[in-house]
Amino acid sequence: MTRLITFFNNRVKRFTIFDIKLVQGSAMIVALIIAKFIPQLLDISLWWFVAALVIVSARPMYLMYAKSP
Repeated sequence: MTRLITFFNNRVKRFTIFDIKLVQGSAMIVALIIAKFIPQLLDISLWWFVAALVIVSARPMYLMYAKSP
């Protein structure tokens, strides 16, 4: 398992900011496809999506703004 994580860490280090944004865009497109196939997901309250956003973005925001170098 450690070798697999090391392998992918070395691969990700090759990415530029442009590559990362392309991956983000593809993830958004996958999410739109899933929403198209399962329209019941769109009936979920907006606040569940806001809560998920806060949970997912907590660590990156902490690392970006609060943690000292």
